[in-house]
Amino acid sequence: MAATEVDYLVVGAGAMGLAFADTLIAETQATVAIVDRLGQPGGHWQFAYPFCRLHQPSAGYGVNSQPLGSDRIDEAGSNAGLYELAGVDEILAYYQQLMTHTLLRSGRVRYFPMTEHVGDGHCRSLVTGEEHRITARVRIVDATYQRVSVPAMRPPAYEVAPDVMCVPPNALVSLPSSPDRFTVVGGGKTGMDACLWLMQHGTDPASITWIVPHDAWLYDRALVQPGPRFAEHITAVLTGQLEAITQAESVDDLFERLEKCGRLVRLDPAVRPTRFRCATVSQAELDQLRRIEHVVRLGRVRSIGPDTIVLDDGELATTPTTVHVDCTADGLAPRPAVPVFQDRRIVLQAVRTCQQVFSAALIAHVEAAYAEEREKNRLCEPIPHPDGDLDLLHTLLADLRNGRRWAEDAALDAWLEGSRLDFLRRVGSPLPTDPTARAEATAVMRAALDGAAAKLESLLAASAGADATAASTTQEAASGAA
Repeated sequence: MAATEVDYLVVGAGAMGLAFADTLIAETQATVAIVDRLGQPGGHWQFAYPFCRLHQPSAGYGVNSQPLGSDRIDEAGSNAGLYELAGVDEILAYYQQLMTHTLLRSGRVRYFPMTEHVGDGHCRSLVTGEEHRITARVRIVDATYQRVSVPAMRPPAYEVAPDVMCVPPNALVSLPSSPDRFTVVGGGKTGMDACLWLMQHGTDPASITWIVPHDAWLYDRALVQPGPRFAEHITAVLTGQLEAITQAESVDDLFERLEKCGRLVRLDPAVRPTRFRCATVSQAELDQLRRIEHVVRLGRVRSIGPDTIVLDDGELATTPTTVHVDCTADGLAPRPAVPVFQDRRIVLQAVRTCQQVFSAALIAHVEAAYAEEREKNRLCEPIPHPDGDLDLLHTLLADLRNGRRWAEDAALDAWLEGSRLDFLRRVGSPLPTDPTARAEATAVMRAALDGAAAKLESLLAASAGADATAASTTQEAASGAA
């Protein structure tokens, strides 16, 4: 059995594993082994549909040491006027260059593709079956905990009759013929992308059926743009968000206020969203999506036959010549939060909502710069990926708490100031450069954020109490009827 000894063993060469390794190599003299089941770095991006792009600017994706893209403003298409969004090919090339020209060139990284980590440093080649022992002197880093999944990585979670054409979005670029109709299954980012791609390539919106099990609150992408060009607009909306939280009388009232101030948008103004998954959308994309009139809201698909689609709450007619596009993979499924630092193990998770690569880089910096494990975990409180609408408020509260901890640590605050991946630092109006004025502005901002956090806690507690009362009333009524 071959053997290797390093300081850190990183399991997974996807976006989070690479962001962690990049920061660790840049800030320490540690040696690292990276083990991955796939043949090249990039994780789930190797299975992404060809027209997939980031939903947030390239400026905030990738790793800290290497820019992605050229900070260009798109001049055409549905993202026109906003910062560029890298596509699949660009992202995969970026990660390959990172591995070859940065990590491996350092002389302190060993890369084991097509290799399975069986556990505790025991690895096995998926090509030859040869076993390899990798000893991690410091820690094993689990970069697979988030379990990212895209449609091409698994079959549909519902029954599909043999003669039904049901394909992942990857297959749209190579259909053997032009179908009469398309039925897109799934209302998340992938479903939106599939609908937009079909219309961009000439499909009549009347020929698209879109099955949306649950509507979700969306972010306007114009609000996650770095740089001074967008600062005035973003500052106004974020100020409106603080006012909405402060003035809200209930959770429902808060959602209405957040929509009114422009912080949230939704597909159909008449349908109250019940989900939140961090998807962003441009106004042009939203306008296009609203052209699809046949939107079906009957819950999840249970089965697709030649003539009928069975859903949770009803049935829908289909035809043997319809192409059904499966967009139901959960992407970043919610996972329970566990401590990031666990003695000889690090479990990579988001420590800022929906900012996985930034989180991995921050965790690596904290690992490198702080000695006490309790302090490391205090600075890196994980935030599970949101799913339901109330999760939006829970994650916002968690972001406020983590942000406050980071701001109180001068050294960490300085690291954040220089972090390429912390592009949210470049969103909104910059703080004054004069030290006294900066300190005063920071104190005012922190007081406002503390007030918002307290109000969010109050609203969520009231909502939980109301839900418990309603459940108890329902149970008592059922008992009485019995």
